[in-house]
Amino acid sequence: MIQEKERQQGNKGNKGTFYITTPIYYPSGKLHIGHTYTTVASDVMSRFKREMGYDVTFLTGTDEHGEKIQSTAKAQGMEPKAYVDQMVEDIKKIWESMEISYDIFIRTTDDIHKKGVQKIFQQLYDKGDIYKDEYEGWYCTPCESFWTETQLEEGHKCPDCRREAHITREEAYFFKLSKYQEPLMDYYEKHPEICLPESRKNEMLNNFLKPGLEDLCVSRTSFDWGIPVPFDEKHVIYVWLDALSNYITALGYGSEENPKAYHQYWPADVHLMAKEIVRFHTIIWPAMLMALELPLPKKVFGHGWILFGEDKMSKSKGNIVYPEPFIKRYGIDALKYFLLREFTFGQDGNFTNTLFLQRYNSDLANDLGNLVSRTVAMIEQYNEGIVPTEKQKEALDDELKTLAVSTADQVETLIDDLQFHEALESIWKIVRRSNKYIDETTPWILAKEQSQKDRLDTVLKHLAESIRIVSILIKSFMGHTAAEIQQQLGLQEISELMTWEDAKVFDKIPAGTKVKKGEALFKRLKIEQEAKELAADNDAYANKIQQASGGSKETKTAEEKIEKKEEITIDDFAKIDLRVALVKEAEKHPKADRLLVLQLQVGEETRQVVSGIAQDYQPEDLVGKTVIYLQNLKPIKLRGIKSQGMIMAAEGDGKLGLLTVDKALPDGSSVS
Repeated sequence: MIQEKERQQGNKGNKGTFYITTPIYYPSGKLHIGHTYTTVASDVMSRFKREMGYDVTFLTGTDEHGEKIQSTAKAQGMEPKAYVDQMVEDIKKIWESMEISYDIFIRTTDDIHKKGVQKIFQQLYDKGDIYKDEYEGWYCTPCESFWTETQLEEGHKCPDCRREAHITREEAYFFKLSKYQEPLMDYYEKHPEICLPESRKNEMLNNFLKPGLEDLCVSRTSFDWGIPVPFDEKHVIYVWLDALSNYITALGYGSEENPKAYHQYWPADVHLMAKEIVRFHTIIWPAMLMALELPLPKKVFGHGWILFGEDKMSKSKGNIVYPEPFIKRYGIDALKYFLLREFTFGQDGNFTNTLFLQRYNSDLANDLGNLVSRTVAMIEQYNEGIVPTEKQKEALDDELKTLAVSTADQVETLIDDLQFHEALESIWKIVRRSNKYIDETTPWILAKEQSQKDRLDTVLKHLAESIRIVSILIKSFMGHTAAEIQQQLGLQEISELMTWEDAKVFDKIPAGTKVKKGEALFKRLKIEQEAKELAADNDAYANKIQQASGGSKETKTAEEKIEKKEEITIDDFAKIDLRVALVKEAEKHPKADRLLVLQLQVGEETRQVVSGIAQDYQPEDLVGKTVIYLQNLKPIKLRGIKSQGMIMAAEGDGKLGLLTVDKALPDGSSVS
């Protein structure tokens, strides 16, 4: 059932409502840093809006139906509901350890959701926007997505996950998605914020909307783990109509005559997600809402991937990073800071342990931690621990003060625009300027002369006030750190009374406030040693997870390495016509970022090949290369462009390498 958390103190709701959602996560495996990224960003936005005085509802949850869940549960000898119950419990523990402040946790197995989805399906059917037909086409089970042949990548691979799709044929109900092509394009023009950042919007327009939308399969009969179609129970409602509806069913839509929460919070202010599911949220979901005659979400934002070694994290590639070892070693604030500071939100970013440790040392230990430690120690040493009053000002003081009190407005704008990395950079400008201010004013020298006491007091006062402002600005990102700073500044008794507006005003520390130096906020690390220990911790944690699911990480890796395909005879091999080919031209596919279109010279002939190597090779790097070409592969169309055969490549560690020959041979030469 839906679980609601208590509102955080300070959420007065005097600025209106704010509704933010993560995608609902598929509980087929342990959540990793990539899932954490989306949820942490949503959590920070929720906390920030509460600080600003909004009545916030933050939704997350789990997408629990579908063929993949049913198959995974069966493989583990469990019923699907028992399996997802176990996985959901684990997910909630992760969010608890990360202190995620969600208000509603929706499960697609909740009764409130089932009732809402069945009502939505019935409404669309009664309107004539859902009809029964027979489906035959390509289906990717891991992604639970249907594709046309032109949308598939080389080798009939799913364009999202690059695993092989298969032909399926069954009776199904269809949603008239094609009917809403023009209304969607018109809406995109009038409401560009429906798909952000700009690059995602252009992708949706050019790759899907402009080429034309096909009607969408919205029911299945080949499995039964799902919500039954209300008037035809041999069908279950297909995952995307089921899953996407959660954003309104969680608010009570479809389950009550007058769902108060729905009317109070819908439309959503922000749907936040990773880029691979933007298509569903900016084409299918808006079309469904148009058909239901309901308001569309105000903003849909698809952030980039966190890459590991420049490749997306994946269980099959064994490159998953989990949040738990980082939290245990360095605390939740350090992990949250890194995730939202290191990567430009909206673009892909490469994750390494060393990058995390370097950012920890430079920003947290050296900059912020050192600033707080030095300031509190100097107030204790030079003024008996009492925050002094301002007495003798200089130009440097006004410079620091102006920067400090002007930053809150900048941060507010940047967070509203989901530019978390820039918001943190703005805050750290105060931190770095304050450290520089210490070096410029040299309090340790001022303390040697009684005649400089007024000047020293002013310097210490300005440092304390700047740090107080920083503590307010970072509260949504780093709640524990903010509280500890305020504790060391002696502000713990009034910390709950300090508002966002107090970050725009200097001189808010009460007279007579006494500081108390505590433990270092962040201890400086020996990066090389720490990186080894962190890697060992993550490997141990990954092994623990694998063992819990029936094997160790090392065992599974070994099994993958020795996996062999069915043996063939020399007669089978003789059917394969491999040739040496020269790449004459290469260009990017106009409709697919991962595909390149190559023109190959093969003896007297020129052949066109569409190849999924764009992530590993630039077009200009391929021209003039000699490659191995499979000539007698049946031609297919990949995203609308004909491909005559395949060039050969080896794959390992998530990277591709083209096969070639070690001597100069004429193009067209046979390979045997």
